[in-house]
Amino acid sequence: MNEVLKAIKSRRSIRSYKPEQISQEALDLIIEAAVYAPTAHNDQPWHFTVIQNQEMLQYINKKVREAMAKSDIQWVQKTGANPGFQVTYDAPTLIVVSGRTDAMAWTADCAAAIQNMLVAAESLGIGSVWLGLLRFFFQDEEMGKLQIPEGYQPYYGVALGYKAREYAAPKRNLDVVNYIR
Repeated sequence: MNEVLKAIKSRRSIRSYKPEQISQEALDLIIEAAVYAPTAHNDQPWHFTVIQNQEMLQYINKKVREAMAKSDIQWVQKTGANPGFQVTYDAPTLIVVSGRTDAMAWTADCAAAIQNMLVAAESLGIGSVWLGLLRFFFQDEEMGKLQIPEGYQPYYGVALGYKAREYAAPKRNLDVVNYIR
């Protein structure tokens, strides 16, 4: 099978990581894959903040739990109240993807960059998960600690690390296409 298709088909959201840090070489390749994502008008409106400092990762996890615990949505509140919940799933690397808000399609461009990161990580034997709940940290007044450049807005995060165990390829419903020929 084609190696790209193999990586796409075997990639899944990993929520259990080994404590060892990913290699700088792998990190560089994952970020390079992100910057080769398609982008409207070649704006390339992304910025990547790589966090590997464990104290900062724990701080983010704590702030996310605190914000989630105050939510009006029951499952979000319950998850935030769980002291064991880690939005980063104890991954040793977190990449915050931000977009330049004056770009034509920065959210779509950043989403494409994230997808490239996820597939590249899988191809390198590195687990990943797209972190939507990280948005609770983006609302915090301490978010400035991420040093995101002026004019950029944080969008999502990607947790990266070596998988604690292997996972079966996800099942997919392939009956989702109609053809007009």
